[in-house]
Amino acid sequence: MEQKQASAAAEYWEVTYLDGDCGRIRTESFDDAASAERFACRQIRDEDGWAVIDVVRPTAARAAA
Repeated sequence: MEQKQASAAAEYWEVTYLDGDCGRIRTESFDDAASAERFACRQIRDEDGWAVIDVVRPTAARAAA
């Protein structure tokens, strides 16, 4: 059970969004879903704005042979 908690703690959220100021697509990382959601909502300023939230769950790295 400890292993499940350790892997859950390692996950993070990425918000990919259109930066309306410069017209570029950018990505920001957050430690919790609520922060990612708040940030994404702030990035949608007009009808052309958009933001996507993805949860990232890193997998264990494989040991070298």
